[in-house]
Amino acid sequence: MPQHAKGPRLYRRRDTGIYIIRDTGVGERSTGSRNREEAEKALAIYITQKGRPSGPANPDELTIVDALTHYMEKHAIDTVAPERIGYAVEALLKWWGMKPVSAITMETCRAYGVSRKKAKSRDPKTGNVTEWQPLSPGTVRRELGTLQAAITHCYRHGRLLNPLAVFLPKKPEPKGRWLSRSEAAQIIWAAWRNPKSKHLARFILVALYTGTRRDAIVGLSFSPNTMGGWVDTEQGVLFRRGAGQVETNKRTPRAKLPDSLLAHLRRWEASGARYVVEIDGNRVTSVKTAWRRALLHSGIPHATVHSLRHTAITWAMQGGADPWEAGGFFGVSPETMQRVYAHHHPDHQESVLKSINARGRKL
Repeated sequence: MPQHAKGPRLYRRRDTGIYIIRDTGVGERSTGSRNREEAEKALAIYITQKGRPSGPANPDELTIVDALTHYMEKHAIDTVAPERIGYAVEALLKWWGMKPVSAITMETCRAYGVSRKKAKSRDPKTGNVTEWQPLSPGTVRRELGTLQAAITHCYRHGRLLNPLAVFLPKKPEPKGRWLSRSEAAQIIWAAWRNPKSKHLARFILVALYTGTRRDAIVGLSFSPNTMGGWVDTEQGVLFRRGAGQVETNKRTPRAKLPDSLLAHLRRWEASGARYVVEIDGNRVTSVKTAWRRALLHSGIPHATVHSLRHTAITWAMQGGADPWEAGGFFGVSPETMQRVYAHHHPDHQESVLKSINARGRKL
């Protein structure tokens, strides 16, 4: 006599201690929790959703894991850098898991932020983490921003009724760290002296002359392609993205190449290089290790790879470049130019001072 299907039920994995939902004929799905009470709530939501007809769901009927999954499958895969969204989704799932969308409140968003930590130190013998430190508010904000984007996406595509707002940490102030010319020279020299970091010296030169973002620089080649940008050394033009790449909020406009950098690029191309930044003829995917090594040897503190972009734009402002044209060259919005870089311009607030001084002579 055939056995009757048991229906949805909880099962606790022995290896991880996490409860999963087993459903005959459907399979298994993780609740993401080791707590029995939370797992039972997830099971109740699963049973409710299973019997619900397809279509828009209320916030208490749609789980966050389903919202994030739908967002990844229907949107993230078509973006320029889906892996970045994937990192955020992975972190979000560990905490939110099978919670319903209705669980999103100011308190739960703050609790999520408190829970996000990274390793600060490890035991040298065992490798176990001995001390944790909170993630930066900026990172937490980006992750919760991904959750908000997923909720909005589900609403716009008829998966969710009455979307809830995700409470984000306050946007951090822009990092204003930029290098002096002597600091930049020291880092370039430290990179060039090390046989393992010579590619970084090229990277730094391109970054300082053009202010191009890291990912765009490592993708540059000397011929047109669909995977990344390229440099036209005959016309002296920088194309920051490939023919098959879509423009994003991280603007990548084409730009004319400065004469000094163009001379370097022509020499590198003549030597047989395929990519602007390469190691043994292969494209470089990351400069993090080389950058840390160069900073250590140069003794320059508190600088990141992104500081090079800040430096390029700051130097341009200090040199008297027109803010509007500089924004177009570097791919910076007028708002960001005004908020972050305009005060470096030698004529910053000059007209105001002239007006006040002229008025003062009449008193």
